Amino acid sequence: MLNPQVIEARDLPDAWFQCLDLILDQGHTYVITRGSYKGQKRLELDYITIHIKYPNSRPLLPDIPHSLGIPNPVSEEYLEEYLPYLMTSVKNPNEEYTYGQYLEHQINQIIKMYKNDGYNTNQAYMTIGDDKSIYLKDPPCLRGIDTRIDNNKLHFFVYFRSNDLWNGFPANLAAIQLLKEYMALNIGVEDGEIIYSSKGLHIYDYIWELAEIRTGKKGNLLKSW
Repeated sequence: MLNPQVIEARDLPDAWFQCLDLILDQGHTYVITRGSYKGQKRLELDYITIHIKYPNSRPLLPDIPHSLGIPNPVSEEYLEEYLPYLMTSVKNPNEEYTYGQYLEHQINQIIKMYKNDGYNTNQAYMTIGDDKSIYLKDPPCLRGIDTRIDNNKLHFFVYFRSNDLWNGFPANLAAIQLLKEYMALNIGVEDGEIIYSSKGLHIYDYIWELAEIRTGKKGNLLKSW
């Protein structure tokens, strides 16, 4: 049977750490037969929903203690480079797609929708991908960002079909949070919460040891393989 999980997190680094701890206890392992890292092992949660109450709390990215001797999963410099990928349609020659090519016009439309028509609507949803995405070598991982304004705060509801927990999740969520702050500012409301969900939150086998070191569960997972 499937084993869906629910986490309540204070901020983005807390959500990352709780998921890392949970995936080592509740994740299942399998060998990838199609997609990124074909042939390698993945440790994955069946389904997870995360309620992040204060996603605008800084820092947005995890900060691993120096005493553990392992690098932070994402640098501030990378986040700055990643943000245009999320918000603009600029695409490099080697890229099949960017999230921004789908989101750029929708961001502006939703800002306009809320400002012109008020906050009581369920239509302010941004979709990523289309019916041709299934034919891509690597279809978009982020598939949708739904929005709601409640108590004068903009909230995001985010769905990922697949998400690399170690460094993809923190970079993705930090950039999405910055997008939310941008939209809230332009709509004229306060920044709100994030509810995240995914049926493919995972870590690859080459990260297992780092995950165990960070959570203090060193050796438990590696012994089983």
